[in-house]
Amino acid sequence: MIKSWMVIGGVAFLVALASNWITPSDRQWFRRLQRPRWLIFEPAIPLIWTVIFICGAWSAYMIWEQNPRTSITWLMMGLYLLLEIFTIAYTPVMFRLRSLTVGTIIGATGFMICLLVTFAVLSVSVWAALLLVPYLLWSPIGTYTTWNMIHLNPQDA
Repeated sequence: MIKSWMVIGGVAFLVALASNWITPSDRQWFRRLQRPRWLIFEPAIPLIWTVIFICGAWSAYMIWEQNPRTSITWLMMGLYLLLEIFTIAYTPVMFRLRSLTVGTIIGATGFMICLLVTFAVLSVSVWAALLLVPYLLWSPIGTYTTWNMIHLNPQDA
């Protein structure tokens, strides 16, 4: 029998594959952008997001296991999926449109969705809500960084 954590992890992995929908010219565009001097942690960003995605999937698993197959739980799973879609969309959409403003908007929207998910799951599981805290802490940093890059690269706003 397929376990719920396998399905949740599999869906998260499949959605994450969409982040690879970028071309070499998209990567080149992003590499040439100026960055804030204080952005010394850029090499760690993939690892940070990996931890955040694992925490999010674990949170979703905990919510599913509390009340599997109920309409409220399915709604919460939809919110988790929406959060992951917005989070994953940041890179390919910003790169494809070559717009830091779009990246900032997607980042801020992801933060708002995560707040919504956190408050929605809080009544079901405090631990599941706490697993979303890394997203809530990191997402504003990423969004602020992208917003700051607009000022350094006004031609790519």
